[in-house]
Amino acid sequence: QAHVEPLLQVVTGAEAGLVVNNNAAAVLLALAALGAGREAVVSRGELVEIGDAFRMPEIMAQAGVRLVEVGTTNRTYLRDYERAVGPATGLLLKVHRSNFALRGFVHETSVAELVALGRARGLPVVVDLGSGALVDLRARGLPPEPTVQEAVASGADLVTFSGDKLLGGPQAGILVGRRQAVDACRRHPLARAVRIDRLDLAALAATLRHYLDPERAWEEVPVLRMLGADLKEVTDRALWLARHLRERLDRAAQVTVVASTCQTGGGALPDVAIPSAAVLVQPRDGQAAAWAARLRAHRPPVIVRVQDDALHLDARTLLPEDLEAVLAAFATLAPVRAGRPDPA
Repeated sequence: QAHVEPLLQVVTGAEAGLVVNNNAAAVLLALAALGAGREAVVSRGELVEIGDAFRMPEIMAQAGVRLVEVGTTNRTYLRDYERAVGPATGLLLKVHRSNFALRGFVHETSVAELVALGRARGLPVVVDLGSGALVDLRARGLPPEPTVQEAVASGADLVTFSGDKLLGGPQAGILVGRRQAVDACRRHPLARAVRIDRLDLAALAATLRHYLDPERAWEEVPVLRMLGADLKEVTDRALWLARHLRERLDRAAQVTVVASTCQTGGGALPDVAIPSAAVLVQPRDGQAAAWAARLRAHRPPVIVRVQDDALHLDARTLLPEDLEAVLAAFATLAPVRAGRPDPA
């Protein structure tokens, strides 16, 4: 932790930081440390369900806080929180809807508004950002996603987010914010129960070092490289791969390149279709599912999507250094022509 906390302070602007083994644990720890036995006020539209059917109300109950819902599914105002605050209130909670989106007649209360209310009433504000963006996605033409730095700058006492997903590191849960709030989490008995593995901690530190320079992060963190690649770069990669797959597969399959779209995944930008290009490999024996199974069993595995009896390889998810490994995997499925291509 001593190696990671200074990186979190520099990258996020927070006074302190703590790392646990996943973001659900980070939320559980934050609620237990700051609000156990008291009420936590949260918008009805932010009672999310994350992976494996874990739901925010259940995490709150496990942490020992009493859920107080305010507002409606689509519209929650500051006045809704103000009316709910009372002698039993322990904290204000804001949850980013990172894995689904509300559109149309909607309104939500900002972190800054909640912080102002919390300061006036002497209540801590906890913000769960989920996917945890550390860079402005608009810099690469993507829709905006709230960043950790913005939540910290707004004055939230604690901000929790994942170490994987948009951050692009190992699975981890990260808490940053005011020193007093982070120390309360650090001293809580749950902190040891959800302690992160040392190797994951080292991997997270290595990832965070890239974020000391945001431009370097776009170039070095694989998930950001994939998200930030322009469409021409992705299309050129697909065309190169298709050309050499035709050579490797000979007459065993028809290989084409088509325009496609992909999604971020990992509980981020849920309704955004990102333009991409895909290589379609259609086995002439009609055994696309069998080909996909053999590719998965290859070392390293190649994961493809099977649709309309064709294998789809989205070129946005392939880095230049992956292409030779993909060709080698496909070469095990059909006879190989003489000669070995050099990657472009």
